[in-house]
Parts: sequence; structure tokens; C-alpha cells
Amino acid sequence: MANTPLRIVQWTTGNVGRRSVRAISTNPRMQLVGCYAWSPDKIGCDVGELSGISRLGVTASDDVDMLLALKPDCVVYNPMWPNTDELVRILSSGANVVSTASFITGDHLGGDDKERIEAACQRGGATIFGGGINPGFAQLLAVVSTLVCDRVDKITVTESGDSTLYDSPATELPVGFGKPIDHPGLQEMTAAGTSVFKDAVGYLAEALGVTLDHIRCEAEYAQTTEPLDLPGNWRIEKGCVAGVDLRWKGLIGDREVIEIRMRWRKGQTLDPDWRFDRMGYEIEIAGQPTVKTALDILPPPDFPAETLADFMVLGMIITAMPPLHAIPAVVAAAPGIATYNDLPLTLPRGIALGG
Repeated sequence: MANTPLRIVQWTTGNVGRRSVRAISTNPRMQLVGCYAWSPDKIGCDVGELSGISRLGVTASDDVDMLLALKPDCVVYNPMWPNTDELVRILSSGANVVSTASFITGDHLGGDDKERIEAACQRGGATIFGGGINPGFAQLLAVVSTLVCDRVDKITVTESGDSTLYDSPATELPVGFGKPIDHPGLQEMTAAGTSVFKDAVGYLAEALGVTLDHIRCEAEYAQTTEPLDLPGNWRIEKGCVAGVDLRWKGLIGDREVIEIRMRWRKGQTLDPDWRFDRMGYEIEIAGQPTVKTALDILPPPDFPAETLADFMVLGMIITAMPPLHAIPAVVAAAPGIATYNDLPLTLPRGIALGG
């Protein structure tokens, strides 16, 4: 029934998962019915308390069979990285999935992982959609920006950010942060650690209706001139990578038609000392006309921040929300792997006051 809330199981309560729980719990169009706990110390705890809010009456569990027996309409999958065995199990049960765990098309997973996920979707009659802010919403905004053009020569999406306070060494070390600046495998490491952006390039190519001949990753690096102590109890030593400027490029012949660029820096002792005109996202559509779109992420006036670290929660919110807004469209979609190219416009229902 149209007015029946969608039944949701939350999968993990890490930084992004906690923001998902908060948003689900206040959305009248959704009902949180279960939560998977990855950490043993969270099993048996109330999910609301794990997420820093009042008790919700839902207990975190590691009993996957019990959680899937709840017959959720959708599992909100927020681990740091995708686990193909988990996703196959969830999708085979008939539960749809929206994910922030480095998943767009599944092409970058390697082996037969994408095929296994697709087969599970068909077996369970379920759909999986992956997104976040970047990759995800930033590419959707780029597609929207092309709709005023009668010719598109190139799409460029740029993310610029100071990640000094970002407490996630598990996602940044694989990109090359902390390695000696002359480490011989840096380029390969960066490409492997950011390979989901290759899928995002493919998504943009599909949106444009073009076939790419090549997708490649190129990167430049900056080193710290002093040791840099970071949240999460890790350190970047002097002479090691503390800045990464990487570009995933889609080419037709020798012509670049798509570029997704990430510029990340840490600390104030960078060499060369990259400075960013904007901390956020910039989109440029080179064509007729040329379109430039800037996306700045700012706190509301009532935002309860006491330190700069508190502002990092905004990054978790903008990562969590695009997949959550897609849930109704994903539930209604045909079985399979879906991107924004396959879904109708996703709408922010249930979050406006009085909405």
C-alpha cells in the first residue's frame, strides 16, 4: 500500500550508518525493523543509542537469517567496503539494497563478483543501487548540468578537500597516503584504491550515450615536510605522501570526454603547497554553452558544532542521504544493478517539515 512505510534493515552503524539510522528513524515513510552489527560489542545494543539518539526499540544483531526473515523492503548497506558474499545473500533473499560501500556498477570488483551479484538480483527479484556524494550525487549533478546544452565536449567533476580531520585511515592508506613520496607503486596503488571512480566514469559515459575506448587513472602527489599526526592514531612521516591529486579519465580515441578529479590534502606542511579555490565540488560542462556548477557544503545556522572535527559529520550526512532518497525508486525498479540512469528522479520525501 502506498501509505505503508517501507521496512528497512540497517547494515552496520559506523560513521555513515549512524547518519542513516537517524534519517530513517525520523522519516515517516520508512520503518527501521532491524540492524546488522559487525562489531561484537554492539550486538544486543539499541540501535538508537548506537547512533547517538534516543532508544528506538530495535536491537543490533549479527543473526543474518533472522534479519532477512524480517522481510525488509530494503537493506541500507553502509560498510566501508562491499562484501560480495554478503550482498549475494541479501539480494538472493529478495531484499533490495542501497549502498554507500564503493559500489556504482560493480565493474571494478574484479573476478566474477559482478556476475554473482547480478545473478543474486535475478534469483531474489531484487535491485541494488550504490551511491553517496562522490561517486554518486556529484555525477548526477553533472548529468543534470548537461541538460541545457545542445553539444557536450567534456564533463569534468572536481572534488577538493582538506581531509586532515577525516578519521578513516582504512580508506586513505590504500590510496597512497603515508607512503614515501618516491614509492615506485604509488600510481598503481592510487588506481586500485579509487577504482570505484572508474565505474563512475562509465556511468557518465552511459548517460551521454557514448562508448569509451579507454578509462585510465593519473595522479600527482605532495609530501609533508614535517611528521603529521592524524585522527585514528596514525602518522604520516616527513617525506611521505600527504596530498593526492588524481584524475580518472574517459577517452574516445585520444580525446578526453570525461574527467573525475579528486584533490585531497592533509596538514599545513605540504610540498608543493596546494591551495584550493573552493573546498567542495565543481562541475564543468565544456560544450555549447559551457556550464559551470559549484556545490558548497555548509552547516545550517543551528548546527551544534563545537570544533572543526564536528563539521566532519556533514560529510557523513551527504554520503548517507542520496541512497536513502533512492529507496522508493529502487524498491519499484526491475531486478538488477541500477544506477541513476535506470531510476526516475529520486525525491526527498519525508524530510521536509510537514512533508
